[in-house]
Amino acid sequence: MQVTSNARRLSRVLRSPIFLHSERFLAYGVEKLEDSFSSCQWRNQRSFSVHISKISGTVHGICFPLTARASHLGHHPMCSMVARAYFSSEATTIGEVPTEVVKDLYDKMLKSVEAQTMPPNAWSWSLIENCANREDINLLFQILQNLRRFRLSNLRIHSNFNSNLCRSVTEACARVGAIDFGKKALWKHNVYGLTPSIGSAHYLLFYAKKHNDAKLMVEIMKLLKKNDLPLQPGTADIVFSICFNTDNWQLISKYSKKFIKAGVKLRRTTFDIWMEFAAKIGDTESIWQIEKLRSNLMKQHTLASGISCAKGFLLEHKPESAAAIIQVLNQNLPDAKRPGIAIELQKLVSEWPSEVIKHQQKDKKALACSLKSDIAAMVSGLSNMGLEVSANLEALTRQEAIPC
Repeated sequence: MQVTSNARRLSRVLRSPIFLHSERFLAYGVEKLEDSFSSCQWRNQRSFSVHISKISGTVHGICFPLTARASHLGHHPMCSMVARAYFSSEATTIGEVPTEVVKDLYDKMLKSVEAQTMPPNAWSWSLIENCANREDINLLFQILQNLRRFRLSNLRIHSNFNSNLCRSVTEACARVGAIDFGKKALWKHNVYGLTPSIGSAHYLLFYAKKHNDAKLMVEIMKLLKKNDLPLQPGTADIVFSICFNTDNWQLISKYSKKFIKAGVKLRRTTFDIWMEFAAKIGDTESIWQIEKLRSNLMKQHTLASGISCAKGFLLEHKPESAAAIIQVLNQNLPDAKRPGIAIELQKLVSEWPSEVIKHQQKDKKALACSLKSDIAAMVSGLSNMGLEVSANLEALTRQEAIPC
């Protein structure tokens, strides 16, 4: 039965022509004044109302930034409480100021809105493109909120801005590192008139990938779910890359189930990352499960998926099968891409054994001994098949991480 199972597995891996590919992969708001305020005895209720309107920063539907100092609020305890609520609603970077070009555009757009005129669209796009720090993004979101209110109250436009604007806004947030603002743009119900899309989320995910921030990735994925943003093949590519780079197999297993359940058609590069990760940790069961999913979607192997299958055979002590799949890869690989096999073989010899042993919890010495002998047997088998192999086996015997 085991021989039959092995024969079927090898047949599935080798059954189709294999071609190698080069790719590797909120509004600011003061808390609503409760009815309990009426129990207080105000001597000058009209004066207090004026103070409150200054704090909220709203005049005729236009939201203005708070510029008044705390001393303008008077000395009443209730005034101090409201002021503290406002100032604590947003964290700001001390000493950071908006750039001149962004501030000028912001002022021009605000004056236009005050004059009951919709600013030209070109000003909005220019402001987004010129954002260079967090305070620029802060002004951007303030003016977006003002524009939304103006469109709603003066132009009777209830729809949000199109999704292209949201993508540009999140791109700017990621560019300057204002990720908290970028997260606000992903909410389908927001006060900025933004229309979130999965493309907008990808800019934030790319930021997480650049900084190897798996925690941020998880937060963004939760926002996608809460706001009904559909998962895409590109989303899986980024998420799997972050999991691989942070060496988090548990996380990639979790999200792979979510993508498959959602019916996302994974790309070749996504399968490459997934299979390579399974081979790196020595999980042969996962290698063959992923290979089965991959073969149902695409019949042609990439170099990465083929080499991962070879590693799976080596982990199962089948060097002949490992040599066979590499030979088929070599037969179908264009001359210009054949050097890729030699590079991957050398990595298999000099890097992979120590990686896979590091991830094992027990029997490390036994695995080390079997890998040394099986890799040598695979290389010998390739030579017997007439394939010139330049892999340096001395690197395998010198590795201190896998003593035998």
